[in-house]
Amino acid sequence: MTYQPLIEYFRNRNVLLLGFGREGRSTCAFIRRYFPDKLLGIADIRDIEVDDANVRLHTGAAYLKAVDEYDLVMQSPGVSLRGIVPASHVEITGQTDLFLRFVPCETVGITGTKGKTTTSTLIYEMLTAAGRPACLIGNMGFPVFDSLDELGKKTAVIEMSSHQLEFVRTSPHIAVLTNIYPEHLDHYNGFEGYARAKTNILRFQNDKDYFVYNADQDYGGIVNFTALKARAVPVSARDAEKSAFLCSLTSINERLRGVHNHHDIFLAAAAARCLGVDEAAIKRGVEHFKGIEHRMEPVGVFRGIKFYNDCIATIPTAVEFAVEALADVGSLIIGGMDRGLDYSGFVAALERSGVDNIICLPDTGHAIGRELLKRHCPNNVVFADDMESAVAHAFELTEAGKSCLLSPAASSYNRYKDFEEKGGHFKRLVREMGGNG
Repeated sequence: MTYQPLIEYFRNRNVLLLGFGREGRSTCAFIRRYFPDKLLGIADIRDIEVDDANVRLHTGAAYLKAVDEYDLVMQSPGVSLRGIVPASHVEITGQTDLFLRFVPCETVGITGTKGKTTTSTLIYEMLTAAGRPACLIGNMGFPVFDSLDELGKKTAVIEMSSHQLEFVRTSPHIAVLTNIYPEHLDHYNGFEGYARAKTNILRFQNDKDYFVYNADQDYGGIVNFTALKARAVPVSARDAEKSAFLCSLTSINERLRGVHNHHDIFLAAAAARCLGVDEAAIKRGVEHFKGIEHRMEPVGVFRGIKFYNDCIATIPTAVEFAVEALADVGSLIIGGMDRGLDYSGFVAALERSGVDNIICLPDTGHAIGRELLKRHCPNNVVFADDMESAVAHAFELTEAGKSCLLSPAASSYNRYKDFEEKGGHFKRLVREMGGNG
């Protein structure tokens, strides 16, 4: 496959890499492959070291001021431009946008507040089961530029975060929207900006494209269906219940328990059908799904307690789905960084949940715990200062035969680099404190 137009896009532009994490480094490697002597700017709030004489570094608290000094800014996911108005000559873009614009391959893009990775992986498994060459890339940790040499004639199944979609000017051939709930409000200064970034996945589609969406959610004010140019494919759990085939898919894989996972199956099946995948391959794809790390991930049984790591559940709705799916949660560990989410409904849901013990971590967990105590809830509310004490409380309090679920309903950035680090810490502590099980 040729992607010469993508290469040429960088040739005569003054380029700034905004953020130098995984994707920023990937972009740097791509540009250096074709333009080894090109002067590049790199801006990051952290101090960084680069062994490259043709680089200008902009680091520290004022790193965003470098934006106006360049004409092409490659924004890394997670770098917020909230409150920044770039000069008129500055183009803000990123790998996802340029991939969609310049790489001539069939694309399936998946976004949503929750369920992106599961739905993306299921679509990939269904395509593979049908003998359709595919690659699984994007937000789950595989920058799209890193896949170019292996792409060939494969279908690109791309998980897309709101950050990756924020500045796109092209939409995928098949766009899948799993759901939209309030999330990343600190990054976008409110829900409207977040929702707009998400819906860029369908904003630039045409009448040859497909928009697959969760029809059980009310998108009033979020999706303008009257302006939609793509062929809409609504997916409803209520409609799926009338299909013997779709119902059969919900009971063949233990890692896909619960109504939220069932919705992901239905969305993936609908997207696969848009690509001509038959029912037999769809079923094999569900069977081959191995689960997603940090999403209702079984850690093991220790001292008779079943431990689950659901650290990817950073919003209340995801936690509620996980508790309902497991149906035997004795202890629930919640809490993380406060990003301005409204937890009032979540507090009421915890009261009704039947969970015996609510173990509360800083910062949001402590606030939720205090509110539960004010309401004289039936749950046993326990405050923990850190993950070590939370896991110790779980071993002490959880009834044998029941589950302990880490499902934070908040991001992890107050104590950890990301949810993967938090979930990994939880798993190590469970195994260390649980002995041989």
